[in-house]
Amino acid sequence: MTFSRTLIAAVIVSITSFIAVAPSRAANPNTNFVFLLVDDLGWADVGCNGSTFHETPNIDRLAASGVRFTQAYAACPVCSPTRASIMTGRHPVRVDITDWIPGASGGKNPKLIAPEDRDNLALEETTIAEALKPHGYQTFFAGKWHLGGEGFLPTDQGFDINYGGNHTGSPRGGYYAPWQNPQIPEPGKPGEYLTDRLTDASIDFLRKRDPARPFLLYLAYYNVHTPVQECKEFVQHFKDKAAKMFKGATPFADEHDGVSRMRQDRPDYASMVAAVDKSVGRLLDQLDALKLTGNTVVIFFSDNGGLCTLGAKNGSTCNLPLRSGKGWVYEGGVREPMIVRAPGVTKPGAVCDTPVISMDFFPTMLELAGLPLMPDKHVDGVSLVPLLKGQPLVTDRPIAWHYPHYHGSTWRPGAALREGDWKIVELYEYETVELYNLAEDLGEQYDLSKKNPDKTREMLAKLHAWQQSVGAKMPKPNPNYKPGK
Repeated sequence: MTFSRTLIAAVIVSITSFIAVAPSRAANPNTNFVFLLVDDLGWADVGCNGSTFHETPNIDRLAASGVRFTQAYAACPVCSPTRASIMTGRHPVRVDITDWIPGASGGKNPKLIAPEDRDNLALEETTIAEALKPHGYQTFFAGKWHLGGEGFLPTDQGFDINYGGNHTGSPRGGYYAPWQNPQIPEPGKPGEYLTDRLTDASIDFLRKRDPARPFLLYLAYYNVHTPVQECKEFVQHFKDKAAKMFKGATPFADEHDGVSRMRQDRPDYASMVAAVDKSVGRLLDQLDALKLTGNTVVIFFSDNGGLCTLGAKNGSTCNLPLRSGKGWVYEGGVREPMIVRAPGVTKPGAVCDTPVISMDFFPTMLELAGLPLMPDKHVDGVSLVPLLKGQPLVTDRPIAWHYPHYHGSTWRPGAALREGDWKIVELYEYETVELYNLAEDLGEQYDLSKKNPDKTREMLAKLHAWQQSVGAKMPKPNPNYKPGK
């Protein structure tokens, strides 16, 4: 039997193509993903990270079954930029979303003029949903999107289904039905709580999906964002608990032009945390019931720190031992609760102390799915699979935050960079630079910039070099600024 050279060449090409593609896809042909993103949940708001007032038995259960990261960071201390970084694996600076959408002006007489940034995630960006879909993934989104409105919704960015995601950053009309959200088709039952509704929709997707295909379920809670509105199912429990645990008024501490809450003691906020925890438990139980636990990766994260610092004494939570909270580049604003459970990869109850950041989810999910990495897309993220396996992660990258905007938490424009245990914080309006050693001073209470000027200059130079390398936009002096007016 003889074959033509053309036929032989075609067979070789086909085999070569199969070899190049098939192993990556066949490695984990049915890996599913459940990504749970909480809004404004602080690092210290969960029991597994030390909270004694809030109660999170289901989140703690998830941590006990996977890896809990103690030094996981959001790419920005506010929501939209971090959400963009998760979706794309790119730093918020690169996608030109450096503030929550649409952002704040800084008042009538700001000292600095913050740079303009995008009010949506550009369609040219590749999202994790768009990366997974060509490989057969069903993609479902529920909850808070906050990356653009019509033309830029989840269904424009790789998700098959969008339940509740739009341009708003908080639930219009609050957390109880009837919903003022055109992306939620049902009016809601009297007294129905939003987190329960989003969880019901997510469970409905799990039950009705095509069982022959893998899936990405991305549930982005509106909880625990303001308005702080009690979940009636749990609030009385926490009122009783607070009455037993605490005596005297809530302590507060000055933070530049604001004040920080120094104790977790709000029953209404604790009830919102409990509502999220209940949802996590229902979803974990549903994975068990559908026999999906063995091949479903579960990721739990928050988009920024808990709302601790404001201009008045009404912060939602306390992030101690971390300093400050949402809106600030101190640890309380950017260090997040993070848990990953990857069957066959992670060991139950593992703890990882390696610093990681929100851009890392994109390549990590690709590798867990057995798919080729896309380094030209997730340029700022690295796969965390070695850490999930208990192995070291070899990387020399710094971790940086660029927030050149004003924020309602009384934050003024600034930036920060962490390398090893050292962290530099530059505050543009105050014209100050602060240096901290996080290994010795997790609460960032002792500024070492004057005691260690050489290290300060070194770290500041690295921050500026990083900003230049990514094309970071900087605030400019306001020519009309007049002090005291």
